[in-house]
Amino acid sequence: MVDWIYLVILISSGLLVASIFTSLAAFRFGAPLLLVFLFVGLAAGEDGLGLQFSDAGSAYFIGSLALAVILFDSGFGTTMRSFRQAAGPAMTLATVGVLLTAALVGVAAHILLGLGVLQSLLLGAIVGSTDAAAVFFLLRIGQITVRERVRSTLEIESGSNDPMAIFLTVVLVESIAAGISSPDASVLIGFVQQMGLGVVFGLGGGLLIAITVNRINLEGALYPVMVLGGALFLFALTGLLGGSGFLAVYVAGLVAGNRRLRAANELRRFQGGMTWLAQIVMFVMLGLYAAPSEFLAAAPGALLLAFVLIFVARPIAVWLCLLPFGFRAREQVFLGWVGLRGAVSILLAILPVIAELPNGQLYFNTVFIVVLVSLVLQGWTIRPMARWLKLIVPPTIGPLNRVELELPGTAHHELVVYRVTDGSPVARGARLPRWARPSLIIRDGQSMKYQQVRQLKPGDNVYVFTAPRFVRLLDRLFAGPTAVAQDDRDFFGVFDVDPTQPVHTLAALYGLTLPDGIAKMTIANFIASKVGGSAEVGDRVALETVELVVREVDEEGRTSAAGLAIVEEPGTAAPRRIGAGLLDVYRRAKR
Repeated sequence: MVDWIYLVILISSGLLVASIFTSLAAFRFGAPLLLVFLFVGLAAGEDGLGLQFSDAGSAYFIGSLALAVILFDSGFGTTMRSFRQAAGPAMTLATVGVLLTAALVGVAAHILLGLGVLQSLLLGAIVGSTDAAAVFFLLRIGQITVRERVRSTLEIESGSNDPMAIFLTVVLVESIAAGISSPDASVLIGFVQQMGLGVVFGLGGGLLIAITVNRINLEGALYPVMVLGGALFLFALTGLLGGSGFLAVYVAGLVAGNRRLRAANELRRFQGGMTWLAQIVMFVMLGLYAAPSEFLAAAPGALLLAFVLIFVARPIAVWLCLLPFGFRAREQVFLGWVGLRGAVSILLAILPVIAELPNGQLYFNTVFIVVLVSLVLQGWTIRPMARWLKLIVPPTIGPLNRVELELPGTAHHELVVYRVTDGSPVARGARLPRWARPSLIIRDGQSMKYQQVRQLKPGDNVYVFTAPRFVRLLDRLFAGPTAVAQDDRDFFGVFDVDPTQPVHTLAALYGLTLPDGIAKMTIANFIASKVGGSAEVGDRVALETVELVVREVDEEGRTSAAGLAIVEEPGTAAPRRIGAGLLDVYRRAKR
């Protein structure tokens, strides 16, 4: 009597495993992996192996749950530095850009498909947002390294534009179902309510998640489960109270991910696995729900609509939205091209079917074809397009592994593992700074102490204890000659500092509170007092919200040139930006 349970589990796990193994071929041929998952669902569906799945309500429920997991992880993996850098253009694209895209596609749908005004706008709203899963996969997992501002804009836009598309789609579906010819002012009130509650609950929920993780003592494996449960609880609660749950989980992920968290690396690994599972389940499920035999009737209009979206609507929307932000022409072209549509659009196309609107299945079939064209045409050509536009930069060398250490007291360090590459600074004899504490070297399968090694050689595995904020600076030392690491300013400080000046000059510029006895010390003497007398190039001395960095030393080990770096750790208040301008004035006056 319970054989059906085993059958369901057998089929579900079989599709999951088949999707994972099929991904091996996708990596080899450069195919968009999410497209592969979609085709696995199509192959197993009613027009393939014959599996029947036609419950629109269940499909929308499963897809919404998976999307919430994906958006939370998207926010969790976005650094505040990237967000600040690209928030303006990304949020403009996520709001105004979605409206422009929906309007332009709506005009095309009205002309090409002969739909009414609201029906055409509904079709435009459904395909109005880019897909977070597709964009994040192609940029992060696909290892397409483009310039940081462009990359950050794409990632933040794709993670934050779904709430706008969902809101527009729901409003238009309800208006058409109620026979309303045009939405009234209540739409604007509803928009403000949904987005406002989404932001407020997201900020509060993300902060609460971070505080809870750091305040309670649990079995280590329970922290990721608690965080995911909290994110889904926040998603549901915000939706029940009339807000955008999708926006709330993205903002919560952004807030929590940029604070110092206990077991942060374990959290990220767990969420990475859950995000993969959510993406596979969502795409395979949507493939199962579709019926390719019904696509033929909708194909001509859908193909034309897809080309309008890709070559007209998205580029125009990007160009208009980015005019105030100073992007170069080729960056705008690339941002316009990476407007992949994916599972979100297919998920929204189920709503007209659930609402039993006239031509409800036409919406779904048309959107499904548009998504297929987008994933094939745009997803397969992102790397060649980035190369043609000369936007690809060589990737930085990062650690092979990172292990967070819970040390007694307030110490917070990680054990990171690097492999020395040929031609890297450390392979050419550069010394590791004192804030990086090498504990072990693995060479030719033999372990040895760092003190036993005269010089690191290519192929060595180096185990280093360091604070998390310094890891990206270590990347620079282990990068090969063809890799573009962080700018030297990251390593040596953003601003020049005269080490002969008294420390109180910095305190006045940055509003620092100095301990007794150091205000009149020179910067060089202050650094010497903190490092034990003789300074070394790369030494860093913290002073509240800034760090003093040793750039050069004289023969006696005294600091002869120094830099100033701004501390940007998660959860650390940013220094007053006016200090940068005042420091420039100070340098000019000194000259």
